[in-house]
Amino acid sequence: MRTGNSEVLRSKVCKKRRVSFLARLCGRSQVNENKNVSENDIYIEDVNYIPPLLEVQRLTKFFPVKQGIIPRTVGQVHAVDDISFTLERGETLGLVGESGCGKSTVGKTLLRLVHPTDGSVKFEGRDIVGMKRRELRELRRDIQIIFQDPFESLNSRHTVRKILSEPFIIHRLGTKAEREQKVCELLNRVGLDESAANRFPHEFSGGQRQRIGIARAIALKPKLIVCDEAVSALDVSVQSQIVNLLLDLQQEMDLALIFIAHDLAVVKHVSDKIAVMYLGQIVETSTSEDIYRAPKHPYTEALISAIPVADPTRRPERIILKGDIPSPILPPSGCRFHTRCRYALPRCSEETPLLELASDNSSAGSAACFFWEDLKLTHTQPERIASK
Repeated sequence: MRTGNSEVLRSKVCKKRRVSFLARLCGRSQVNENKNVSENDIYIEDVNYIPPLLEVQRLTKFFPVKQGIIPRTVGQVHAVDDISFTLERGETLGLVGESGCGKSTVGKTLLRLVHPTDGSVKFEGRDIVGMKRRELRELRRDIQIIFQDPFESLNSRHTVRKILSEPFIIHRLGTKAEREQKVCELLNRVGLDESAANRFPHEFSGGQRQRIGIARAIALKPKLIVCDEAVSALDVSVQSQIVNLLLDLQQEMDLALIFIAHDLAVVKHVSDKIAVMYLGQIVETSTSEDIYRAPKHPYTEALISAIPVADPTRRPERIILKGDIPSPILPPSGCRFHTRCRYALPRCSEETPLLELASDNSSAGSAACFFWEDLKLTHTQPERIASK
């Protein structure tokens, strides 16, 4: 009769993966594969572990640049370059940055509308990157997207009834009568009258069209919605209505949101945590409150200084970035922001900074800057720092 070893075999064991707090925040799994872990070190696996709703690790997307009569690749656009983050159920991640930084490409890659060049995207522990067409169809019941342009994202030849019925037809859900009832329910849910079902998209305003887009996105009761600049094309008064609608639906349906925008004031109102992108990379992540109260990266500081202030008696310093954004085809070496950074030192062009926590764990946020702990950004004139 065997005991000892059989008892060990009977219990599910595995090597413990050491994942730092920063890795959980940014979605980077840092596994210690060497040296400090012996082959004989075994740990009981946590059977109660629940993976995050969305886990993105080292996501990369390059687009080829082709020239010539017989097209040949002469370069690559570094649209998204090695980004990582996680998203929990019911949580909102704000993804911000100026135009062309790769925000929308990230959103489309999460749904496999664009195939990534490298990296992994896991939804509830399932790898999206390697999924076949049938698996993707099932997945897209759980992940939906709201596009920026409410005029181009709806088929102008279809009535609203047909637009909202399409998700149920594709996934073979319900009878015709049940689909008709669902269309009416969706219209009521987004604040439109049932009579809208018989009209065409061109008969609606921009805000009403976006409500139809939202109704289509929630039709299959998804768990995650990517809002790709969902309010950027709307008037300010309409923006607030759409944002409030999204927040109400999130609470009712326990939705997770990825809110892509360049309006930091809107993102602050919506998001639990924020990731700031510059030239295809995430340069800072933190909670919504912390990132506005105490930005750590010089680029974030400049973005926040550009937010308009309603109080005419306040005149905060506006940080004007010098120079143009570098080409994403030939991004700068080292820190990609060093060509426009007013704090840059020689080290910034020679080494690439990683997203790092404060050495004293005084903050949950992280920034890809060598000197952010020394800078203590306050939107004032920069203090010179010693070269390190």
